Amino acid sequence: MLSDTQRATIAATLPAVEGALPQITPRFYEGLFTAHPDLLDNLFNRTHQKSGEQPQALAGSIAAFARLQLEPDVRRQRFILGRIAHKHASLGVTAAQYDVVHEHLFAAIVDVLGEAVTPEVADAWDQLYWDMADLLIAEEAGLYADAGVPAGDVWRKARVTDRTQVSPDTIALTLSGVADDLPGFRPGQYISVQVPLADGARQIRQYSLTGSPAEPTWRFSVKLAGEVSEHLHEHVFEGDVLDVSTPFGDLVLPDDDAPLLLASAGIGCTPVIGLLTALSERRDDRPVTVLHADRSRNRQPHRGMLAALVDSLPDARLVQWYENTSPHIVSDTIRVGRMSLDDIEIHPESRVMLCGPGGFLTSMRDALLDRDVDETRIHYETFGPELLRAGAR
Repeated sequence: MLSDTQRATIAATLPAVEGALPQITPRFYEGLFTAHPDLLDNLFNRTHQKSGEQPQALAGSIAAFARLQLEPDVRRQRFILGRIAHKHASLGVTAAQYDVVHEHLFAAIVDVLGEAVTPEVADAWDQLYWDMADLLIAEEAGLYADAGVPAGDVWRKARVTDRTQVSPDTIALTLSGVADDLPGFRPGQYISVQVPLADGARQIRQYSLTGSPAEPTWRFSVKLAGEVSEHLHEHVFEGDVLDVSTPFGDLVLPDDDAPLLLASAGIGCTPVIGLLTALSERRDDRPVTVLHADRSRNRQPHRGMLAALVDSLPDARLVQWYENTSPHIVSDTIRVGRMSLDDIEIHPESRVMLCGPGGFLTSMRDALLDRDVDETRIHYETFGPELLRAGAR
């Protein structure tokens, strides 16, 4: 753990390090992938590297964790580490890989900051890194143990038994086990899928499970976006075998019976479908408000399934927003434009679960806080790299 002296050094140097992170993180990835090109091809998402989203996410995580050591917030720290640990576990990350990251991250810090990295500064930031790494390693070890697999051994073979077109640019795949049965999962969790690409790389992407845990199969939906999704759309059909991971993810149904507000955008509907499937199977009678935003009705994945699941619940309501739609279908439950909470009734004890791209999550989180929803009751799943902030509203 950081000593008082190291904490003071972190506080004094955080503004400089935080300001330099936009230069440090690209330099880090450049050095990492030069030394270990297999990591770019077979572990990290190349699309997110090209867009700059992954370096931005790493920078946000480092800054968030550092600030939480200066202004302790145990709940937020657990949230940040929990999200990262679940994503790492779904990729099969192991403790030894933290040594590799440490080597190249600190080389990038020294390269960018130069003489400002005195022995005292290096010692403090080194301790901060290992504090974070040790917590993540322990968290990931627990996830592997709970899943009943050795650390990092998350991959298995699964056969595609059904492929269905659920919108013009989205397919749904159903999988069954090859060597053994597929393990169970909690509604709202996701799996990683690894596919071989034409250049020899084996890229990975996560997809939320939309089926029932009571069934022996897994189902997930794939929107046409990125290298992995494009491969699945163009090359994977019934009878093909995929490499998939054990399910992970912490956006799951709360243990209590509080009212639920489920809000999603685009393909972010998939974890909501998984949650609603579980609620429908148990005929859950709690109040459930489902909000969904999409570009248009004709390109909305699982439009009929979403409505049917809401209709199957005793006390549920669905409101949907479309950026492009015919004026004649607009009603109290079908609206034009972006999602708004202006006239949505929110129970003060609601558990809120948000699913979608980063911009949607940020705007909805701000709107919920403006409606005096306690931050501890807001949970989310990001469709993209995790952009974590500490001290933000």
